[in-house]
Amino acid sequence: MRVALFVTCLGDVLYPDVARATVAVLERLGHEVVFPEAQTCCGQMHTNTGYQHDAVGLVRHHVDVFEQALAQGCEAIVAPSGSCVGSVRHQHAAVARRSGDEALAVRADAVAARTFELSELLVDVLGVTDVGAAYAHRVTYHPTCHSLRLLGVGDRPLQLLRAVRGIDLVELPAADSCCGFGGTFSVKNADTSTAMLADKMSAVLATDAEVVTAGDASCLMHIGGGLARLRTGVRPVHLAEILASTS
Repeated sequence: MRVALFVTCLGDVLYPDVARATVAVLERLGHEVVFPEAQTCCGQMHTNTGYQHDAVGLVRHHVDVFEQALAQGCEAIVAPSGSCVGSVRHQHAAVARRSGDEALAVRADAVAARTFELSELLVDVLGVTDVGAAYAHRVTYHPTCHSLRLLGVGDRPLQLLRAVRGIDLVELPAADSCCGFGGTFSVKNADTSTAMLADKMSAVLATDAEVVTAGDASCLMHIGGGLARLRTGVRPVHLAEILASTS
C-alpha cells in the first residue's frame, strides 16, 4: 500500500523521531510511505480555541494537499496522533460548512474517510497486530482523550503492544482519566491542568513502569514534563517508537 504521512505540527517541530518511527514501521511491513511537503497545520488549534474563520484556510490547504496525494496513488493517510486525526475526521467538514463552503465540506469528508491514526491503520486497514517489534522494558499505556473518545480506537494500541517481544506491559490505574493537557486548556486553566497531571503521574508511578506510552506526542509531552520535573526516571515514549524498536 502507498501511504501519505500526515506528520502534524508537533511531530514536525518537536518530535520528528515519532514520524520517522511511523515510517520505519510501515516500511518494515512492506508499504511505501510518501511525505507531501506542502502540508502545514491542520487547524485543530484554531478550531478548538474558537478561531473558526482562521481555521477555514488551514482546512482548505490540508484538503488540497492530501487530496492531491490520494489522486497520485496513495490509498490512505496516516498520522501518529489521535488528536489531529480526530480533528480531520470530526472537525474539518464542520468548519467548512459553518463557513458556508459546502463544496469544501464534501472534499474534506472524502479526505477524512481515508485518514487514520497509526494503530487504526495497522489493525483495521492492514490487518496487522504483530509488527515485528521488540522492546524489553516495563511499559504502561495511557489512552489519550481524543483517541479514546473522539476516534474510538479502543484496544487497538494495546493489541499492538501485547505483540511486542520482550515487553512487560502493565495496566495503568484509572487509565481513561485525562492527563490534563488539552492543548491550550493547560495554559488557560493551569491549576486544574496541574492537578489532573498530578493524578496521572501518581497512576503511572504506581505501575513501577520504566516507560509511559501513548498515541499522542502532545499528551506525552505533558506527562513526561511532569515526570521529569519530579526526577522519577520514567520516560515518555510514543507508541510508534516502541513499534519501530527491534531490540
